[in-house]
Amino acid sequence: MKLNTARTWTRAALVSVAGASALAVTACGGGGGGGGAASSGDMSLLVNVENTEIPAVLDTLAGGACSAENGALPLKVETVPQSNLDQQLQLKAGQGDLPVLFSAGNAPALTQTLAESGNVADFDKLLTDLDVIDNIEPAAISTIENLYGGFRVLPFEYNVEGIWYNKQIFADNGIEEPQTWEDLVAAAETLNAAGVQPFSASGEQGWPLTRLISSYLFRDLGPDALQKVADGEASLTDPEYVAAAQAVADLGAAGYFGQGVGSIDMATSENQFLNGSAAMFYTGSWYLTQLNDPEQNQIGAENVGFMPFPAVEGGAGDRSQLAANVGLPVTMNANAVNDDTEAWLTCIVENYGSTALSQENRVSGFALNEEVSDVPELTQLVQEKVAETETTVLWFEALFSAEATTTSQRNAAPLVTGSISAEEFMSMVQADLG
Repeated sequence: MKLNTARTWTRAALVSVAGASALAVTACGGGGGGGGAASSGDMSLLVNVENTEIPAVLDTLAGGACSAENGALPLKVETVPQSNLDQQLQLKAGQGDLPVLFSAGNAPALTQTLAESGNVADFDKLLTDLDVIDNIEPAAISTIENLYGGFRVLPFEYNVEGIWYNKQIFADNGIEEPQTWEDLVAAAETLNAAGVQPFSASGEQGWPLTRLISSYLFRDLGPDALQKVADGEASLTDPEYVAAAQAVADLGAAGYFGQGVGSIDMATSENQFLNGSAAMFYTGSWYLTQLNDPEQNQIGAENVGFMPFPAVEGGAGDRSQLAANVGLPVTMNANAVNDDTEAWLTCIVENYGSTALSQENRVSGFALNEEVSDVPELTQLVQEKVAETETTVLWFEALFSAEATTTSQRNAAPLVTGSISAEEFMSMVQADLG
Protein backbone atom coordinates (compact mmCIF):
# COMPACT_ATOMS: atom_id res chain seq x y z
CA MET A 1 0.00 0.00 0.00
CA LYS A 2 1.08 3.57 -0.49
CA LEU A 3 1.48 5.28 2.85
CA ASN A 4 1.49 8.79 4.24
CA THR A 5 3.95 9.76 6.90
CA ALA A 6 4.67 11.10 10.37
CA ARG A 7 8.26 11.26 11.58
CA THR A 8 9.75 10.02 14.85
CA TRP A 9 10.96 12.60 17.33
CA THR A 10 13.82 12.01 19.77
CA ARG A 11 13.27 12.45 23.46
CA ALA A 12 16.11 14.97 23.59
CA ALA A 13 14.28 17.25 21.18
CA LEU A 14 11.04 16.67 23.07
CA VAL A 15 12.52 17.88 26.34
CA SER A 16 14.44 20.78 24.83
CA VAL A 17 11.44 22.24 22.99
CA ALA A 18 9.01 21.66 25.84
CA GLY A 19 11.34 23.32 28.32
CA ALA A 20 12.85 26.06 26.20
CA SER A 21 12.35 29.66 27.17
CA ALA A 22 11.71 32.48 24.75
CA LEU A 23 14.89 34.03 23.41
CA ALA A 24 15.33 37.50 22.01
CA VAL A 25 17.16 38.12 18.78
CA THR A 26 19.07 41.33 18.61
CA ALA A 27 20.31 43.15 15.53
CA CYS A 28 18.38 40.90 13.14
CA GLY A 29 18.14 42.76 9.91
CA GLY A 30 15.38 41.60 7.61
CA GLY A 31 14.90 41.85 3.91
CA GLY A 32 18.44 42.32 2.80
CA GLY A 33 21.60 40.71 4.06
CA GLY A 34 20.43 37.17 4.80
CA GLY A 35 21.30 35.64 1.46
CA GLY A 36 25.00 35.11 2.06
CA ALA A 37 24.78 31.33 1.84
CA ALA A 38 22.93 31.37 -1.46
CA SER A 39 25.34 33.90 -2.97
CA SER A 40 28.29 31.68 -1.98
CA GLY A 41 27.07 29.10 -4.46
CA ASP A 42 25.86 26.24 -2.27
CA MET A 43 22.71 24.84 -0.73
CA SER A 44 23.84 25.37 2.82
CA LEU A 45 22.30 23.61 5.84
CA LEU A 46 23.05 24.40 9.49
CA VAL A 47 21.80 21.57 11.68
CA ASN A 48 22.37 20.46 15.26
CA VAL A 49 25.10 17.82 15.36
CA GLU A 50 22.86 15.37 17.22
CA ASN A 51 20.58 15.12 14.21
CA THR A 52 22.32 12.80 11.78
CA GLU A 53 19.28 11.63 9.83
CA ILE A 54 18.31 14.83 8.02
CA PRO A 55 21.80 15.36 6.53
CA ALA A 56 21.97 11.65 5.61
CA VAL A 57 18.65 11.76 3.73
CA LEU A 58 19.50 15.03 2.00
CA ASP A 59 22.87 13.60 0.98
CA THR A 60 21.06 10.65 -0.59
CA LEU A 61 18.74 13.02 -2.44
CA ALA A 62 21.72 15.08 -3.60
CA GLY A 63 23.18 11.98 -5.25
CA GLY A 64 19.87 10.74 -6.60
CA ALA A 65 16.48 12.37 -7.03
CA CYS A 66 17.89 15.87 -6.56
CA SER A 67 21.18 15.41 -8.42
CA ALA A 68 20.31 18.09 -10.98
CA GLU A 69 19.49 20.59 -8.24
CA ASN A 70 22.66 19.60 -6.40
CA GLY A 71 24.67 20.14 -9.55
CA ALA A 72 23.43 23.72 -9.77
CA LEU A 73 23.72 24.35 -6.03
CA PRO A 74 25.77 21.74 -4.13
CA LEU A 75 24.59 20.67 -0.68
CA LYS A 76 26.87 21.86 2.11
CA VAL A 77 26.17 20.81 5.69
CA GLU A 78 27.45 22.60 8.79
CA THR A 79 26.76 21.28 12.28
CA VAL A 80 26.63 22.88 15.71
CA PRO A 81 25.88 21.36 19.14
CA GLN A 82 22.22 21.74 19.99
CA SER A 83 23.18 23.58 23.18
CA ASN A 84 24.84 26.28 21.04
CA LEU A 85 22.26 26.40 18.26
CA ASP A 86 20.16 29.33 19.47
CA GLN A 87 23.24 31.46 20.06
CA GLN A 88 24.58 30.67 16.58
CA LEU A 89 21.26 31.53 14.94
CA GLN A 90 21.09 34.87 16.72
CA LEU A 91 24.67 35.66 15.75
CA LYS A 92 24.21 34.71 12.10
CA ALA A 93 20.91 36.56 11.85
CA GLY A 94 22.51 39.69 13.26
CA GLN A 95 25.30 39.45 10.69
CA GLY A 96 22.94 38.69 7.79
CA ASP A 97 24.69 35.36 7.36
CA LEU A 98 22.01 32.74 7.91
CA PRO A 99 22.37 29.68 5.64
CA VAL A 100 19.69 28.62 3.17
CA LEU A 101 18.30 25.96 5.53
CA PHE A 102 18.79 25.83 9.28
CA SER A 103 17.50 24.07 12.36
CA ALA A 104 14.83 26.31 13.77
CA GLY A 105 16.20 26.51 17.30
CA ASN A 106 15.18 25.08 20.65
CA ALA A 107 12.51 27.67 21.40
CA PRO A 108 9.60 28.29 19.03
CA ALA A 109 9.71 31.90 20.18
CA LEU A 110 13.12 32.29 18.53
CA THR A 111 11.77 31.22 15.15
CA GLN A 112 8.84 33.59 15.52
CA THR A 113 11.24 36.43 16.27
CA LEU A 114 13.40 35.55 13.26
CA ALA A 115 10.26 35.44 11.11
CA GLU A 116 9.13 38.85 12.31
CA SER A 117 12.52 40.27 11.32
CA GLY A 118 12.23 38.83 7.80
CA ASN A 119 14.61 35.91 8.16
CA VAL A 120 12.22 32.94 7.86
CA ALA A 121 10.31 31.84 4.78
CA ASP A 122 6.51 31.72 4.73
CA PHE A 123 6.02 28.13 3.57
CA ASP A 124 2.29 28.52 3.11
CA LYS A 125 2.92 31.06 0.33
CA LEU A 126 6.17 29.60 -0.94
CA LEU A 127 5.00 25.99 -1.28
CA THR A 128 1.66 27.09 -2.69
CA ASP A 129 3.44 29.17 -5.33
CA LEU A 130 5.64 26.17 -6.14
CA ASP A 131 2.54 23.94 -6.32
CA VAL A 132 3.93 21.37 -3.85
CA ILE A 133 2.05 22.20 -0.64
CA ASP A 134 -0.12 19.10 -1.10
CA ASN A 135 3.01 17.08 -0.36
CA ILE A 136 2.77 18.17 3.30
CA GLU A 137 0.38 16.30 5.58
CA PRO A 138 -2.39 18.61 6.87
CA ALA A 139 -1.79 17.28 10.39
CA ALA A 140 1.85 18.41 10.22
CA ILE A 141 0.87 21.88 9.02
CA SER A 142 -1.66 22.15 11.86
CA THR A 143 0.97 21.24 14.45
CA ILE A 144 3.50 23.68 13.03
CA GLU A 145 1.00 26.52 12.97
CA ASN A 146 0.04 25.81 16.58
CA LEU A 147 3.65 25.94 17.70
CA TYR A 148 5.16 28.62 15.48
CA GLY A 149 2.28 30.99 14.77
CA GLY A 150 2.36 30.10 11.08
CA PHE A 151 3.73 27.58 8.59
CA ARG A 152 7.33 28.57 9.30
CA VAL A 153 9.23 25.26 9.52
CA LEU A 154 9.34 22.03 7.54
CA PRO A 155 8.29 18.71 9.14
CA PHE A 156 11.45 16.69 8.61
CA GLU A 157 10.53 15.23 11.99
CA TYR A 158 6.97 14.51 13.04
CA ASN A 159 5.45 12.59 15.89
CA VAL A 160 1.98 11.79 17.15
CA GLU A 161 0.97 10.70 20.63
CA GLY A 162 -1.67 8.49 22.14
CA ILE A 163 -2.26 5.41 24.27
CA TRP A 164 -0.61 2.14 23.30
CA TYR A 165 -2.48 -0.85 24.69
CA ASN A 166 -2.04 -4.60 25.04
CA LYS A 167 -4.70 -6.15 22.81
CA GLN A 168 -4.31 -9.60 24.37
CA ILE A 169 -4.84 -8.27 27.91
CA PHE A 170 -7.85 -6.31 26.72
CA ALA A 171 -9.32 -9.39 25.05
CA ASP A 172 -8.66 -11.60 28.08
CA ASN A 173 -10.62 -9.14 30.23
CA GLY A 174 -13.44 -8.46 27.76
CA ILE A 175 -12.40 -4.86 27.13
CA GLU A 176 -13.07 -3.03 23.87
CA GLU A 177 -10.91 -0.06 22.86
CA PRO A 178 -12.14 2.83 25.06
CA GLN A 179 -13.88 5.58 23.12
CA THR A 180 -14.65 7.90 26.06
CA TRP A 181 -12.98 8.88 29.32
CA GLU A 182 -15.66 6.93 31.17
CA ASP A 183 -14.77 3.86 29.08
CA LEU A 184 -11.10 4.34 29.92
CA VAL A 185 -11.74 4.58 33.66
CA ALA A 186 -14.02 1.54 33.52
CA ALA A 187 -11.34 -0.43 31.66
CA ALA A 188 -8.76 0.56 34.28
CA GLU A 189 -11.11 -0.55 37.05
CA THR A 190 -11.64 -3.93 35.37
CA LEU A 191 -7.93 -4.46 34.85
CA ASN A 192 -7.03 -3.44 38.37
CA ALA A 193 -9.62 -5.84 39.81
CA ALA A 194 -8.08 -8.61 37.72
CA GLY A 195 -4.63 -7.90 39.15
CA VAL A 196 -3.32 -6.16 36.02
CA GLN A 197 -1.66 -2.73 36.34
CA PRO A 198 -3.75 -0.48 34.06
CA PHE A 199 -1.19 2.22 33.20
CA SER A 200 2.56 2.53 33.05
CA ALA A 201 4.00 6.03 33.46
CA SER A 202 7.26 7.68 34.47
CA GLY A 203 6.61 9.91 37.46
CA GLU A 204 10.31 10.70 37.54
CA GLN A 205 10.01 12.36 34.12
CA GLY A 206 6.63 13.91 34.94
CA TRP A 207 5.60 14.75 31.39
CA PRO A 208 3.94 11.35 30.73
CA LEU A 209 1.48 12.29 33.50
CA THR A 210 0.96 15.93 32.50
CA ARG A 211 0.26 14.71 28.95
CA LEU A 212 -2.86 13.06 30.38
CA ILE A 213 -3.97 16.37 31.89
CA SER A 214 -3.59 18.29 28.64
CA SER A 215 -5.26 15.51 26.66
CA TYR A 216 -8.26 15.67 28.97
CA LEU A 217 -8.34 19.46 28.62
CA PHE A 218 -8.28 19.32 24.84
CA ARG A 219 -11.07 16.77 24.75
CA ASP A 220 -13.17 18.65 27.30
CA LEU A 221 -12.56 22.31 26.42
CA GLY A 222 -11.38 22.06 22.82
CA PRO A 223 -8.06 22.33 20.91
CA ASP A 224 -7.50 25.94 22.04
CA ALA A 225 -7.74 25.20 25.77
CA LEU A 226 -4.09 25.93 26.55
CA GLN A 227 -3.75 28.69 23.97
CA LYS A 228 -6.39 30.56 25.97
CA VAL A 229 -4.20 30.18 29.06
CA ALA A 230 -1.16 31.44 27.14
CA ASP A 231 -3.19 34.42 25.90
CA GLY A 232 -4.46 35.26 29.37
CA GLU A 233 -8.07 34.49 28.46
CA ALA A 234 -8.22 31.62 30.95
CA SER A 235 -6.30 30.39 33.98
CA LEU A 236 -5.20 26.93 35.02
CA THR A 237 -6.93 27.64 38.31
CA ASP A 238 -10.33 27.99 36.63
CA PRO A 239 -12.63 25.15 37.80
CA GLU A 240 -12.84 23.46 34.40
CA TYR A 241 -9.03 23.34 34.20
CA VAL A 242 -8.63 22.02 37.73
CA ALA A 243 -11.16 19.31 36.83
CA ALA A 244 -8.71 17.90 34.28
CA ALA A 245 -5.94 17.63 36.87
CA GLN A 246 -8.43 16.07 39.28
CA ALA A 247 -9.44 13.44 36.72
CA VAL A 248 -5.82 12.31 36.37
CA ALA A 249 -5.26 12.53 40.14
CA ASP A 250 -8.23 10.20 40.57
CA LEU A 251 -6.50 7.57 38.44
CA GLY A 252 -3.55 7.74 40.80
CA ALA A 253 -5.72 7.62 43.90
CA ALA A 254 -7.29 4.40 42.59
CA GLY A 255 -3.84 2.85 42.20
CA TYR A 256 -4.02 2.62 38.43
CA PHE A 257 -0.36 3.67 37.93
CA GLY A 258 0.95 0.92 40.19
CA GLN A 259 3.36 1.20 43.07
CA GLY A 260 6.10 3.83 43.32
CA VAL A 261 5.13 5.77 40.19
CA GLY A 262 7.07 8.79 41.45
CA SER A 263 10.38 6.93 41.21
CA ILE A 264 9.71 5.11 37.92
CA ASP A 265 12.12 6.26 35.21
CA MET A 266 11.31 6.32 31.50
CA ALA A 267 13.09 3.09 30.61
CA THR A 268 11.29 1.21 33.37
CA SER A 269 7.89 2.54 32.34
CA GLU A 270 8.57 1.55 28.73
CA ASN A 271 9.60 -1.94 29.77
CA GLN A 272 6.52 -2.39 31.96
CA PHE A 273 4.43 -2.23 28.80
CA LEU A 274 6.86 -4.19 26.63
CA ASN A 275 6.98 -7.13 29.07
CA GLY A 276 3.22 -7.18 29.67
CA SER A 277 3.29 -5.84 33.23
CA ALA A 278 1.01 -2.91 32.35
CA ALA A 279 -1.91 -2.82 29.93
CA MET A 280 -1.67 0.80 28.69
CA PHE A 281 1.09 3.34 28.12
CA TYR A 282 0.73 6.94 26.92
CA THR A 283 3.63 8.05 24.76
CA GLY A 284 4.53 9.13 21.24
CA SER A 285 5.29 7.34 18.01
CA TRP A 286 9.01 7.53 18.76
CA TYR A 287 8.17 4.38 20.79
CA LEU A 288 7.87 2.50 17.50
CA THR A 289 11.59 1.75 17.68
CA GLN A 290 11.09 -0.45 20.73
CA LEU A 291 7.69 -1.78 19.64
CA ASN A 292 9.10 -2.97 16.31
CA ASP A 293 12.09 -4.65 17.96
CA PRO A 294 11.20 -8.29 18.83
CA GLU A 295 14.04 -8.46 21.34
CA GLN A 296 12.56 -5.60 23.34
CA ASN A 297 8.85 -6.16 22.67
CA GLN A 298 8.12 -9.34 24.60
CA ILE A 299 4.33 -9.17 24.08
CA GLY A 300 4.68 -9.16 20.28
CA ALA A 301 3.89 -6.35 17.85
CA GLU A 302 0.71 -8.17 16.85
CA ASN A 303 -0.63 -7.65 20.37
CA VAL A 304 -0.07 -3.87 20.39
CA GLY A 305 -2.85 -1.40 19.61
CA PHE A 306 -2.79 2.39 19.40
CA MET A 307 -5.68 4.67 20.30
CA PRO A 308 -6.07 8.43 20.34
CA PHE A 309 -6.88 9.84 23.75
CA PRO A 310 -10.58 9.14 24.36
CA ALA A 311 -13.35 11.72 24.18
CA VAL A 312 -14.80 13.49 27.22
CA GLU A 313 -18.56 13.27 27.17
CA GLY A 314 -20.07 16.61 26.15
CA GLY A 315 -16.62 18.03 25.44
CA ALA A 316 -15.69 20.52 22.71
CA GLY A 317 -12.81 18.36 21.40
CA ASP A 318 -12.84 14.94 19.79
CA ARG A 319 -10.67 11.85 19.27
CA SER A 320 -9.71 12.84 15.72
CA GLN A 321 -7.47 15.61 17.11
CA LEU A 322 -4.17 13.85 17.71
CA ALA A 323 -1.53 15.25 20.02
CA ALA A 324 1.56 15.93 17.91
CA ASN A 325 4.96 17.62 17.80
CA VAL A 326 7.66 18.33 15.24
CA GLY A 327 10.88 17.87 17.17
CA LEU A 328 13.66 20.28 16.27
CA PRO A 329 12.57 21.21 12.74
CA VAL A 330 14.36 22.90 9.86
CA THR A 331 13.36 26.20 8.29
CA MET A 332 14.52 28.33 5.35
CA ASN A 333 16.13 31.73 5.10
CA ALA A 334 13.61 34.04 3.43
CA ASN A 335 16.44 36.13 2.04
CA ALA A 336 18.01 33.12 0.29
CA VAL A 337 14.96 32.26 -1.83
CA ASN A 338 15.84 32.21 -5.54
CA ASP A 339 15.34 29.93 -8.54
CA ASP A 340 18.06 27.49 -7.48
CA THR A 341 17.00 27.19 -3.85
CA GLU A 342 13.34 26.91 -4.87
CA ALA A 343 14.25 24.02 -7.15
CA TRP A 344 16.05 22.29 -4.26
CA LEU A 345 13.11 22.94 -1.93
CA THR A 346 10.65 21.50 -4.44
CA CYS A 347 12.74 18.36 -4.83
CA ILE A 348 13.02 17.91 -1.06
CA VAL A 349 9.30 18.31 -0.48
CA GLU A 350 8.49 15.83 -3.24
CA ASN A 351 11.04 13.16 -2.28
CA TYR A 352 12.01 13.39 1.39
CA GLY A 353 9.16 11.31 2.84
CA SER A 354 9.79 8.09 0.95
CA THR A 355 13.58 8.38 1.14
CA ALA A 356 13.57 8.92 4.90
CA LEU A 357 11.22 5.98 5.44
CA SER A 358 13.13 3.55 3.25
CA GLN A 359 16.64 4.64 4.26
CA GLU A 360 16.27 5.56 7.92
CA ASN A 361 13.06 3.67 8.78
CA ARG A 362 11.69 7.02 9.91
CA VAL A 363 8.49 8.84 9.10
CA SER A 364 7.98 12.55 8.49
CA GLY A 365 5.29 15.11 7.81
CA PHE A 366 5.95 14.79 4.07
CA ALA A 367 3.63 12.60 2.01
CA LEU A 368 5.22 9.64 0.26
CA ASN A 369 5.96 10.08 -3.43
CA GLU A 370 6.40 6.36 -3.94
CA GLU A 371 5.51 3.14 -2.15
CA VAL A 372 7.93 1.87 0.48
CA SER A 373 8.00 -1.87 1.09
CA ASP A 374 8.46 -3.76 4.36
CA VAL A 375 7.03 -1.04 6.59
CA PRO A 376 6.12 -2.57 9.99
CA GLU A 377 2.40 -2.82 10.67
CA LEU A 378 2.53 -0.54 13.73
CA THR A 379 4.31 2.11 11.70
CA GLN A 380 1.62 1.79 9.04
CA LEU A 381 -1.02 2.17 11.76
CA VAL A 382 0.48 5.46 12.94
CA GLN A 383 0.88 6.72 9.39
CA GLU A 384 -2.75 6.01 8.67
CA LYS A 385 -3.80 7.89 11.81
CA VAL A 386 -1.77 10.88 10.66
CA ALA A 387 -3.27 10.77 7.17
CA GLU A 388 -6.76 10.88 8.72
CA THR A 389 -5.92 13.88 10.90
CA GLU A 390 -6.43 17.52 9.97
CA THR A 391 -6.39 19.23 13.38
CA THR A 392 -3.73 18.49 15.99
CA VAL A 393 -3.15 19.60 19.56
CA LEU A 394 0.02 20.24 21.53
CA TRP A 395 1.05 19.11 24.99
CA PHE A 396 0.63 20.56 28.47
CA GLU A 397 3.90 22.52 28.64
CA ALA A 398 4.20 23.42 24.95
CA LEU A 399 3.37 27.10 25.52
CA PHE A 400 4.81 27.35 29.05
CA SER A 401 7.94 29.12 30.23
CA ALA A 402 10.91 27.01 31.31
CA GLU A 403 10.09 27.68 34.96
CA ALA A 404 6.45 26.65 34.60
CA THR A 405 7.51 23.54 32.68
CA THR A 406 9.84 22.47 35.49
CA THR A 407 7.16 23.11 38.11
CA SER A 408 4.62 21.12 36.14
CA GLN A 409 6.76 18.07 35.53
CA ARG A 410 8.30 18.04 39.00
CA ASN A 411 4.90 18.03 40.68
CA ALA A 412 3.09 15.57 38.40
CA ALA A 413 3.98 12.56 40.54
CA PRO A 414 2.91 14.23 43.82
CA LEU A 415 -0.40 14.99 42.11
CA VAL A 416 -1.15 11.36 41.27
CA THR A 417 0.17 10.04 44.59
CA GLY A 418 -1.99 12.47 46.55
CA SER A 419 0.80 14.55 48.09
CA ILE A 420 -0.71 17.68 46.58
CA SER A 421 -4.22 18.45 45.42
CA ALA A 422 -5.34 19.25 41.89
CA GLU A 423 -5.96 22.84 43.00
CA GLU A 424 -2.45 23.11 44.45
CA PHE A 425 -0.87 21.63 41.34
CA MET A 426 -2.60 23.99 38.94
CA SER A 427 -2.00 26.99 41.22
CA MET A 428 1.76 26.32 41.35
CA VAL A 429 2.03 26.04 37.58
CA GLN A 430 -0.14 29.11 36.98
CA ALA A 431 1.97 31.13 39.41
CA ASP A 432 5.03 30.45 37.24
CA LEU A 433 3.15 31.49 34.12
CA GLY A 434 2.65 34.96 35.59
